[in-house]
Amino acid sequence: MKIEHLEERVIDYKNSIKTVVDKKILWETKTKALISNTLKAICKQYDIGWKVQELKWIGTNEAVNITFDSFPKELIDCTNQIPAYQFIIGGALVFSQSYTGDVHTFILFPYLEQIPLESSSVELETYNPTDISEKLIVEKVDEFLKEMIKWEVPTTKNKLGY
Repeated sequence: MKIEHLEERVIDYKNSIKTVVDKKILWETKTKALISNTLKAICKQYDIGWKVQELKWIGTNEAVNITFDSFPKELIDCTNQIPAYQFIIGGALVFSQSYTGDVHTFILFPYLEQIPLESSSVELETYNPTDISEKLIVEKVDEFLKEMIKWEVPTTKNKLGY
């Protein structure tokens, strides 16, 4: 039995594992901190009730997100004029490292029972950790804010929030 023809595939397999390991090392040594520090700087510069979270799931992947945690301080007086007003916590921009080492970006909307689960998030893009930059992070935050604005003030054709 001749098995020499498997050599190329074995080499490809080893290289694929090395690629994943390299991406995970880059995430751990650079990308995760860049995302977290950039998002924290945005929170500090624009204090609108959001915070940064770093999450780790059962050893397979990690995520960094920016999420709305409270109502913007300068708008509290206007909400006090409407006793029934309720701020809905949630909405997040997530940078999540997958098992492949790539970084998935997506937006989660605040949870409301009236909204179907399939409308609760928007997938953005997937990036190699080497492609993550401060500029890209800021662009994703901008995209996130645009989606949150649409959620807060939906068009009549597509009601997301209540």
